[in-house]
Amino acid sequence: KITDASQTALASVVPVFAVVKFDKEGNVTSFERKKTELYQELNLQARDLRFQHLTSISTRNNRIILRMEFLKAVITPECLLILDYRNVNLDHWLFRELAPQLAGDGQLVTYSLPFEFRAIEAILQHRVSTLQARLHEVQPQVFETLESLVNPKMLSVERSKLHVLLQNSKNLSELETDIKVFKESLLKILDEDELIEEMCLTKWTDPQVFEESSLGIDHAEEMELLLENYYRQAEDLANKARELKVLIDDSESVIFINLDSHRNIMMRLNLQLTMGTFSLSLFGLVGVAFGMNLESSFEEDPRVFWLVTGIMFLGSGLIWRRLLSFLGRHLEAPSPPPIPPVLKRSYLNSLRGVDLKSGLRQETFAPSRNPLMNQK
Repeated sequence: KITDASQTALASVVPVFAVVKFDKEGNVTSFERKKTELYQELNLQARDLRFQHLTSISTRNNRIILRMEFLKAVITPECLLILDYRNVNLDHWLFRELAPQLAGDGQLVTYSLPFEFRAIEAILQHRVSTLQARLHEVQPQVFETLESLVNPKMLSVERSKLHVLLQNSKNLSELETDIKVFKESLLKILDEDELIEEMCLTKWTDPQVFEESSLGIDHAEEMELLLENYYRQAEDLANKARELKVLIDDSESVIFINLDSHRNIMMRLNLQLTMGTFSLSLFGLVGVAFGMNLESSFEEDPRVFWLVTGIMFLGSGLIWRRLLSFLGRHLEAPSPPPIPPVLKRSYLNSLRGVDLKSGLRQETFAPSRNPLMNQK
């Protein structure tokens, strides 16, 4: 019985939309409406208000259903409805910027066109501005991090900076994906002339606008130009994000090259110190032999100490230099293979043949100094 009661209670719960409404004059009203009541008032179907895709633009029954990530909107010839506006943190844009733009106080290009043009331009402009702000937020961080990481004097890499670079690269990938989805949604409309015609809502409800459209003011063409404008802006943002991503990839290669170079220097230094230690240890055996307190005639002469010490240091230096020269020979870049004498002769003969032919051609086409020969 408890299960049946809970199922009945869940079935009776109807989603409620928090709606803010903008009309042509810029007046703003907010209210709450059940989902069933809302799609009946708008003459839509229930699936139209599900907003399944994060970015989508569609038309139905002379309505434009639009979603740009968290922004859900329904555009009619008379008003613009923003749904679930309390959960998107867009209060500043909704109540301080959008209303003046729709009323004509903003910088919208489509102010002289019907209301749906202004609404679409305002939403697309906000979406492009959001993407551009994300790019401008990531770009200086990437430049600052790369400038510190690509320094050739750097002997090691800070993990914190690598973590910041990795996070910026991840943000760029997400930004590229969002821009790509936005472009695809616009391109889907631009590829279908019927969809562009359907987005001109006032054209099908106002007879005067329909006559103007038939006489020469083509609203479908204006809508296409509007969508193409924001498609090009999104394409520019995608190119900038792609260039920044390529810069990160190239910088990673430079970072690895610098680290490999410093690692090779440290390995070479370690090898040199090892060879020096080996040389000192080898000739230090002489001092060990004399330090065994063996009775001989050498310890009676005070000059033998300096003689043995000099021999030890001299021999160690000679061995160390010998090992360094051996290391230098084997670390040098290999020289190109020599050309066999037969190939050299054939190559020189071919060059001489080319010179002879060019000389014959010059003599053939050169004018003679004798005027009689020139006349002939």
